[in-house]
Amino acid sequence: MSRRPKIYYSDSQKALMWKCWQRGESLHKIARLFDRHHSSVRRILAETGGIRPVSRCRAERVLTLAGHEEISRGLMAGQSIRAVASCLNRAPSTISREVRRYGGKNSYRAGRADQRAWDCARRSKASKLTRHRVLARLVAAKLQQQWAPEQIAGWLKRTYPGNEALRLGDLRHVRSMGFRCLVGCIFQEVSGFDSWRRASCHWSCGCPR
Repeated sequence: MSRRPKIYYSDSQKALMWKCWQRGESLHKIARLFDRHHSSVRRILAETGGIRPVSRCRAERVLTLAGHEEISRGLMAGQSIRAVASCLNRAPSTISREVRRYGGKNSYRAGRADQRAWDCARRSKASKLTRHRVLARLVAAKLQQQWAPEQIAGWLKRTYPGNEALRLGDLRHVRSMGFRCLVGCIFQEVSGFDSWRRASCHWSCGCPR
């Protein structure tokens, strides 16, 4: 039996996926809308811990597409970096770094620079739970006892008052860990096969085997 080609869901398809998930529909039912296996849908939902991600927006301090276009026009007109920076009310060093980062004076293009800046802002960052295995195991043990992320954060502060390493900042990572453990437990109950749970929990979030 030949394997299906990998699918890349569009933003509209992901929006429909999240809408169905928030209505309480099962992974299998959502997957049938796209004629795919439920694991394909589970992968999308698990990326943010089963919580619908917030729509992305630019920070006020970063350059917009209009700003990139102004830089491109200024360079094409032969203006200096300082003159371009003055038009944008930015520091010359900021514009200089921007130009060097995205092709230099001769190859800078506004559309390409704007897209690369947008993509780089979305780069993956290692969570604290990934970097600190002791913290991950403590959190995983409490999740198995069905503690809420807020309860775990408070317990860590009281139990380890002088240890800043054992602190939870962004609780989304804890919710994501809890979602992966929950999916693994459901898979184990349905299929009677627990290797998926052991592998995903142990290597992804530090749950004890």
